[in-house]
Amino acid sequence: METKLEQLKSRIAGLDSALVACSGGVDSTLLAYLAHSVLGDRALAVTISSPATPASEVEGAQETARKLGLSHTIVEYDPLANPDFVANGHQRCYHCKRDLCQAWKRIARDNGLSCVIEGTNRDDRYDHRPGMRALAEYGVLSPMAEAGLTKAEIRNLSRDLGLPNWDKPSSPCMATRIPHGTAITRELLDLVAKAEESMRDLGLLDFRVRHHGDTARIEASASDALLLADNGIKTPAISRLNALGYTHVTIDTRSGNTAGPVDVRRVS
Repeated sequence: METKLEQLKSRIAGLDSALVACSGGVDSTLLAYLAHSVLGDRALAVTISSPATPASEVEGAQETARKLGLSHTIVEYDPLANPDFVANGHQRCYHCKRDLCQAWKRIARDNGLSCVIEGTNRDDRYDHRPGMRALAEYGVLSPMAEAGLTKAEIRNLSRDLGLPNWDKPSSPCMATRIPHGTAITRELLDLVAKAEESMRDLGLLDFRVRHHGDTARIEASASDALLLADNGIKTPAISRLNALGYTHVTIDTRSGNTAGPVDVRRVS
């Protein structure tokens, strides 16, 4: 892991300057921190604020950047202006990432920065991620993946370096909660964001609320599944989702990042 870290730092040091795409997640925070450590003011962390990103995530990225002393800015972006994103086909992520790459490149050029780097790790390359094709097309660099760093290694390094969000659960954009073929609207994005915020208020940490028409599917990690097994949590969770308009609630218990459900219970 230390060898990979040195390789990553060496890769960053070879850059003249860089815009760091920084969502505020564990991966991009480590990358922004190292870029700042190596490049100083020649590194700018950029967080995108959009209808597909809960305000709490943007605020968290801003606060983390402040704590770490990073050069940081927030840029507004509306993916709903792209009909290919709204249509929500299987290449939705590609269309969104292509627009983001164009925005990052423009911001980098306006700020005199030589390149754009982002936080894809080695594990991501084994997932189905259409957006990675856009990264390649626009020459956006993924130095952590190049160094072979895995998600677990990135968490360990972040913890060792004292980064405040080393144990933060992953939080992909809210559009991933809406099944392909269902048109994405601001109202739907707001709905799933409210649904997840209401679950977070009950103490859930590592989960998703998937939207399926009148059904909300809580996709829970093993630890959150234990919480939901308690009627003191499950009952108010169902009530809160019912209040948002979901007639049915499915609790889909998953263990870590396993591919399929371990146990599924339909409740109302």
